Order: sequence, then structure tokens, then C-alpha cells
Amino acid sequence: MSISAQEVKELREKTGAGMMDCKRALTESGGDMEAAVDWLRKKGLSKAAKKADRVAAEGLIGVAQGDGAAALVEVNSETDFVARNETFQKLVRTIATEALSTAGDRDALLAATMPGAGHSISDEITESIATIGENMNLRRVAVLSVSPGVVATYVHNAVADGLGKLGVLVALESEGKPEVLNDLGKKIAMHVAAVNPLAVTPDEVDPAVVERERAVYSDQARQSGKPENIIEKMVEGRLRKFYEEVALLKQNFVVDPDNTVEKAIEAAQAEAGAPIKLVAFMRFALGEGVEKEESDFAAEVAAAAGN
Repeated sequence: MSISAQEVKELREKTGAGMMDCKRALTESGGDMEAAVDWLRKKGLSKAAKKADRVAAEGLIGVAQGDGAAALVEVNSETDFVARNETFQKLVRTIATEALSTAGDRDALLAATMPGAGHSISDEITESIATIGENMNLRRVAVLSVSPGVVATYVHNAVADGLGKLGVLVALESEGKPEVLNDLGKKIAMHVAAVNPLAVTPDEVDPAVVERERAVYSDQARQSGKPENIIEKMVEGRLRKFYEEVALLKQNFVVDPDNTVEKAIEAAQAEAGAPIKLVAFMRFALGEGVEKEESDFAAEVAAAAGN
């Protein structure tokens, strides 16, 4: 089959592997990008085991905190200029606040009444498009709640109060002192922002992700020529290390690298005066997983000028 130069370029950017290796990987994988990444990993040619897709969408992440609950919303726009617009910022902040009462249901949030407007949030977004002159949409929403306990929040690269490029919620279930829980929760939220774990515990990691890793580790181990029983032990060892890297409670705490997040929570219980359980977290990075066409700005200007 024919493999395009663009596909080779994309795989090279994802993995850091050589151009010819990328072309061969795509050929061997029938053009399947993810399978080609795994092929390179199995051959030890990938310099990046995992790399997020390039972020393309603009806009803002909004965070709102309530009593034992907090909400995250992502409102996208076409350009970064809109994120600096006070009208747009007010819209995102209001949507985040209203999300607290919709349990994370995007459709319910869009249908909710916009405060002081007499029409829905969906209609308000439509009006804002006409006013600001740029397309925008409510892409996603999440709400976490606990009782008793707190849901701590953190906004990275904040452009205004509760608004930024990345937002995190951390739900701590406890009857302990709220000020201790909020302090611990914010530190864990900062950790989540930096490390981007896949799940709270190893048991919660997506089985499909685990099986994909197991397949890669198995193929790598078999290249050693060792017996199957030894290979099995090698794979299980690699998986234990994988869980330590992706499960939040097992990760080394960025605030205190000598301890895991789990140990840090245990240590905070004495000060809080009660047991603490981390029940959930949520992390929104602006535009993750969204692709938009790359444009040649110079060419656009030239075309507009009639050249």
C-alpha cells in the first residue's frame, strides 16, 4: 500500500523515530497509526512511549467550586484572542457555575437558563457568537461531589480567576478539617496537572490500555529468547512498574517526591483528624484530542490582499 509523506511525518513527530523506520512501521501496520507506534515500540525504535496529540483548539477551561462539589467546563473558540475577551471570560465563568447544578450533563447544562437572560445557555452561546464574531462551543463538562468532604480545584496558566488552559478537580471524602482537606486536595490537583495520571488506582486503569501494554511488553520480552515462564514474570514486573507510573495513588508525589500520593494522604490524616479517601479526580487540558487544520497565515494574508 502507499504511505504518504504526511503520515510518515506525523508518526515521526509522535515517536521521534527515524523517517525510514516510520515508513516501514506504517507499511507493516497497514497504515494504522496506533499499530505503527506499537510496532516501533516493540522494536525499541520509539523514543517516546506515549505522547499526547498536538493541541489545536483555543478557548478556556472554567472551574467553579460549591459546597462539597466542583465543576469543570471547556468552552472552545477559534482563536486565542477570544480567551482574553472579558465577555467570553464572563460567559465561561457563568457556564462553570451553572454546571454545578447539572451533575456533569452537557445537554442539561446547555438547556439550563442563563442567569439574568431569560433564555438558555445554548442560546447565550449563539448570541455570543454573533457579538464576538467567532464560532465557539461548550465542548465538555464534568462535576465531582462528595459528602462528607471537599472537592479541591486548581487552574494552571490562569488568565483570570477560575479560568485558564488547564483545570483539575480532586475529590477527597473525609469528615476531617476542611482547611486541611482543601490544602491537600490542591496539592494533589497540582500533581495531577503536572503528571496526568490515567486512574486513581491500578484496578481502575482501562483494561484495554493494560492489554495493549502487556502485548508490547510480551513481544519485547520474547526477543530475549527466554522461556515462557520467565517471560511471564518479566511482563508482570513491567506492568507493576507501569501501574506505578499511571495510577495516581502509586505515583511519587511531586510536592514530596520521597513519598507516594497514597503515603502523603495517610500522613495528612492525623492533621485532618479523620481518615481521608481520594475517590476521584478530573483533568481538562484545553483542546486535548481536538484537531484543526493547520493554516499558512502568510498565504492567507497574501490571498486576502489579492496576491
